Amino acid sequence: MAEIVARPKPFGAKLREAGGRFIRHENGVLVTILVGIIAALGGMTRGATLTVGNAKNVWLQSSTRGIASIGQLFVILTAGIDLSVGGLGLMVAILGASLMTGKTGLPLGDIAIMLLFGIGIGAANGSLVSRVPMPALIATLGMWQMTQGGAFLICRGRTIHHLPEAVNFFGGGEVAGVPVPVIIFISVAVAAYFVLYHTTFGRSVYAVGGNPASAWLSGIKVPNMLFSVYCISGFMGALAGFILMSRTMCGGMNTVMGLELDSIAAVCIGGVSLMGGRGTLLGAILGVLILGVINNGMNVVALPPAYQDVVKGAIIVVAVAVDYRRRR
Repeated sequence: MAEIVARPKPFGAKLREAGGRFIRHENGVLVTILVGIIAALGGMTRGATLTVGNAKNVWLQSSTRGIASIGQLFVILTAGIDLSVGGLGLMVAILGASLMTGKTGLPLGDIAIMLLFGIGIGAANGSLVSRVPMPALIATLGMWQMTQGGAFLICRGRTIHHLPEAVNFFGGGEVAGVPVPVIIFISVAVAAYFVLYHTTFGRSVYAVGGNPASAWLSGIKVPNMLFSVYCISGFMGALAGFILMSRTMCGGMNTVMGLELDSIAAVCIGGVSLMGGRGTLLGAILGVLILGVINNGMNVVALPPAYQDVVKGAIIVVAVAVDYRRRR
């Protein structure tokens, strides 16, 4: 009996097949979009955005946005949203500046207070959403307004200077040529990857966002999970506010601007569904980089801030529309 031997596929066919799988993969599309935007901006700016120094600047600018976006990712995966991130980061920056001004050395106690304050605001959001229960949009919008007002009451509209020089290491320092904020961002991303994909907590986050009733029937304490993700988001927002304060070495009403919008936009661009239960950490990080490259390109071509806001808003609308269309 003749033996049938399958003919091996030509290398070109294998390459096309692998390319098709890559394009069909959600993160593969994001990578393609990122490369396309980088190439387009490089052509528009005659290579000004393709330098090593500019790439380093993109990573530096994206680091704080990325940290806040990882916190936002945890919340959105549970079908929630955290609009308080910007106000929280601002209040943390001004609170920390007011505590540190005039001091010398590294004020570890003040840094701990800043981060604990962020966790406290996150706990307040989590309590309102999981215990009252209140819609996340309303709870976090109200908290955003309160933290904005609280920040103004602390600084009275003035910018607080004279921070310890040691604090600048966290926002402006480098280790082996890599900016410290970027190192912190990568460390946070690695920790988030472990939590989301190698712990019961991470699987529970996806379960709660996918179907909270089924999650509750399977033994997951849904209110506790909701409370926890808002605490994580509060901590990330506070960490982002601290890094921005240490970069500018001051605390003022302009220290943290638009962090809530940027974090939501980055997560939506990364393919994370606002309906919850769907999306990946890698997608969110790619969304952060795409938004960072676009912001950097708009700054290089000197696009006015008003136009930049229009572009960001359009990006959010398109990303959410695509998500809803894909859901249907």
